[in-house]
Amino acid sequence: MAVLENTARVAARKATPRRRTASKWGSYVGFLPALLVVLFVYIFAMAWTIWISFTKSKMLPVNEFVGFAQYSRLFGDERWQISVVNLGIFCSLFIGASLVLGLLMAIALDQRVRFENSLRTIYLYPQGMSFIVTGLIWQWILNPQMGLQQFFHDLGLTWVTIDWLTRSDKAIYVVALAGVWQASGLVMAIMLAGLRGVDEDLAKAAKVDGISPFRFYVHIVLPLLKPMFATAVVLLAVGGVKVYDLVVALTNGGPGISSEVPAKYVMEFLFRRANIGLASAAASVMLITVIAVVVPYVYLEHFRKQKGRTPV
Repeated sequence: MAVLENTARVAARKATPRRRTASKWGSYVGFLPALLVVLFVYIFAMAWTIWISFTKSKMLPVNEFVGFAQYSRLFGDERWQISVVNLGIFCSLFIGASLVLGLLMAIALDQRVRFENSLRTIYLYPQGMSFIVTGLIWQWILNPQMGLQQFFHDLGLTWVTIDWLTRSDKAIYVVALAGVWQASGLVMAIMLAGLRGVDEDLAKAAKVDGISPFRFYVHIVLPLLKPMFATAVVLLAVGGVKVYDLVVALTNGGPGISSEVPAKYVMEFLFRRANIGLASAAASVMLITVIAVVVPYVYLEHFRKQKGRTPV
């Protein structure tokens, strides 16, 4: 009996490395499809787009190298310049206002108010819509012929004017307003999750020390919510840079090109004007800009922490 047990133990020890090797190769095989997608769909597509931006491609891609001619034309195009300015305005308002409103709503719900579940659902409801639906809703609301302006005129308040969609100096701000209306609920959910993770003993200690609620949230809670802020900023920034459908549904880039954004510029020259080279140059500039912002952030947040660790 003892001999059989020893034999079984030896066989198990020999089988263990084999199982580990089989499991290891199995994980590699399971990871292979995702790796191929990353290589051929993302990396290859980005490399191909950058290469096309240096060619004379129009309706169809060609390999005739023209250097930086497409980029020179791009940066000299007034439409592109307006698009970049509008993107800066939109992202600044979209990210800033969404963070502020989302944080305030989260703090309000964190007070254990009545009907909290209902209020949380109402705040999150716009996030369940696509940007297309959001754009159409705000287009109806702000339409001078059938929206708020017409409603006030029917009440006899003919002096009320809400013509923001038809004014070139206000159209991009309307786009930002619609974006904030949709995204602030998502920020609220992220911040509320962070607030619920704060130790309640901190609030009790603050009350005992006579610290006001404002100082408690500003000096104690907000520093603890730094990871939540980082997550929200990344999500909002990604949505802001690639904003396209909201602009198309709400203003279609108008009046004129006053609310044009880079993503719409790329789609315009890629499909309607059949200039693949110029569209690829614009897309490459957007990609390089995002990389230039993300890489320093990743370095400061991760590699700096690893350098600060002392070896054991």
